[in-house]
Amino acid sequence: MRIERREQRPMLLVATAPLLAVISAFILAGLLIAAAGAPVLESFRQIAIGAFGSKLSISETLTRTTPLILTGLAAAVAFRSKLWNIGAEGQFYMGALLAVAVGSQLSLPSAIFIPLLLIAGAVAGMVWLLVPLGLRLRFGVDEVVTTLLLNFVAVLIVSMMIEGPMKDPMAFGWPQSEPVPSNAMLPRIMTGMRLHVGLLIAIALTVIIAYVQKRTVFGLESKAAGLNPAAAVFAGVPLAKTLIKVACISGGLAGLAGAIQVMGVKGYVTTDLSPGFGYSGIIVAMLANLNPIGAIFAALFAAAMFVGADGMSRAIGIPSFIADVTVALSLLTMLVALFFTQYRITR
Repeated sequence: MRIERREQRPMLLVATAPLLAVISAFILAGLLIAAAGAPVLESFRQIAIGAFGSKLSISETLTRTTPLILTGLAAAVAFRSKLWNIGAEGQFYMGALLAVAVGSQLSLPSAIFIPLLLIAGAVAGMVWLLVPLGLRLRFGVDEVVTTLLLNFVAVLIVSMMIEGPMKDPMAFGWPQSEPVPSNAMLPRIMTGMRLHVGLLIAIALTVIIAYVQKRTVFGLESKAAGLNPAAAVFAGVPLAKTLIKVACISGGLAGLAGAIQVMGVKGYVTTDLSPGFGYSGIIVAMLANLNPIGAIFAALFAAAMFVGADGMSRAIGIPSFIADVTVALSLLTMLVALFFTQYRITR
């Protein structure tokens, strides 16, 4: 038996790979649930009820989906060009921090204030990714290491700021920043729910990025930079400029996710603002096979698992960490599925 590369990837296999990966992950997770002594089908039913069983649960699932779409897009855009951005978590925090920093110092009409803070968050994310990209382009430093380590630096900077110059004097000593002005908060889509227009912004950006990747010269250049950098340079693609543009888009999306989260949900910055949105974005990107439109559905799946697992935990009594396990298994099974779309086992 040997493994050989396929001459052509079957389109049916490529299209069904994410679905097969998710089904495999559910089967493996079901084995773990059974080992915990809980009914498997009832557990999955409770997850579905917790995520989509009521108007409130649907609202919470979509609210959780919003930052995952953006961080998933951030990872997908970068990975497509072989720019290994593992730092969306740090870019998320820096975007949230700058949005609050700018918002707490100004007083403007909402029509100007909201776009300004969203732009500020995106710029912060861009800058936070351009630093490791500059180190790669100038000194050949591996961006996997630098972007990952900058996540911890970002959280430490946030901690320093909310314990110091940006600390809310009305928080009774609790470590949090000053709040975003009320007229800079994102409007709600559903009255009495936390779902906000950030979801519409995320979906619109997904469509724009899908168009750019399919229909523009830059989209072709960014794809070529990922497929074969040497050949791309030989063909006349300005590799450094292309990667800088990719980094601006990727970091900007992650920073925008932070700004949207703080302006749409939290209202202020804390060190636990993100429950791992940046890291989960990598899983979303891989489940979507780096496809922008697919990132919407992958983000919805991940959000449904996280939100639904809380309801399952309350109803059945098994830990909600089963959601983390299932999403992680989805990533592993997706990697296996992608491997077999490119290779096959032969005698």
